[in-house]
Amino acid sequence: MTVFLLTRRLRPAELATVDAVLAVAVGGLLGPYAALESPLHGGVREPLWVSVLVGMALGLPLAVRRRWPVTVAVVISGVAAVALITGVIPHYAAAAPGLAIGLSVYTVAVSASMHRSMLCAAGCLALVGVALVFTESDLWSRTGAVVYAAVMVAPAWMIGWLVRERRALAARQGEHLVRQAAAEERLRVARELHDVVAHTLSLIVVKAAVANHVAEADPREAGAALRVIEETGRSALTDVRRVLGALREDTAYAPTPGLDELPVLARQAAIGGVDVRLDVRWEEPAGAVPESVGLAVYRIVQEAVTNVVKHAAPAACRATVTVTAGEVRVEVTDDGRRPVLAGGKGHGLIGMRERVALHGGEFRAGPRAGGGFAVTARLPYRVAA
Repeated sequence: MTVFLLTRRLRPAELATVDAVLAVAVGGLLGPYAALESPLHGGVREPLWVSVLVGMALGLPLAVRRRWPVTVAVVISGVAAVALITGVIPHYAAAAPGLAIGLSVYTVAVSASMHRSMLCAAGCLALVGVALVFTESDLWSRTGAVVYAAVMVAPAWMIGWLVRERRALAARQGEHLVRQAAAEERLRVARELHDVVAHTLSLIVVKAAVANHVAEADPREAGAALRVIEETGRSALTDVRRVLGALREDTAYAPTPGLDELPVLARQAAIGGVDVRLDVRWEEPAGAVPESVGLAVYRIVQEAVTNVVKHAAPAACRATVTVTAGEVRVEVTDDGRRPVLAGGKGHGLIGMRERVALHGGEFRAGPRAGGGFAVTARLPYRVAA
């Protein structure tokens, strides 16, 4: 609770109320009370209006201490010094103006730079210290007067400096969290765009090569290839709009792809010359898979199949997705003769590994002993109660 109060910034109306209460408390109560005190060894008491005026001069500036912190601190310290030297406020009642000085110095330390606040605190300390030295009595010596003045000023400045540093640290941490969230969002968008573009461009390149090869010999086949390119391109544009639309709260976009869209993905892979045998198994009692896990599974299968299209087509590919209570297991294998990227390198495999790591799962990718390539992943998730 204390940390919250020290670091929380009050609203302007709350700050104005606090300052007004402090000004009334110091200027209307503590200041006149201290000024009306009689000297210990007798003496002439000043008129009542002088005591009230001194109290107002000590307290009322606190109402604007946040707007002009240095000026308020110097004015209050100067008034307190004059009042102590002239005896309007007896030296034994110096704690009352000390409160006003401490509040003003605290405000300087919170709002001004360290160099400026230290200079202001040193000036206030000098004013009050000289005043207390001039009022040397049996209560303290000259050294004691300086120490008393330091007790008025130094703790207030130190507390204000600590609050300023804590607020600055909280602000830096907030900025760091914002930058980290922005970086993670950029990484997510880049990963999504990579998966969408890499998959669709691979299919487009394959069909474009077919169309170019049979353009003169078989115009119908070329036309069919061009229609596939058009359909694939439109699908890619829809996916890109979905990814970018998620960045805007006011943009309507289709739900993110998941396990239900895997059959469509398998049919698209067939266009690129890869026969994908898809097997999605739901083992009881398997609950609803979170949307983020479903998207990760879809992108992993998409990237694995895309690698087969790019590096091993024509080939047979088997994609098995097993959904259990608490995890989803993915296995994509092919019998292609050309190796994909052995060793688990490449942007696609890195993206798949990052998706699995994001969910705290396990990922493996590499050549199979009998030929071809295998990608396996395990993505755990929390089952809703």
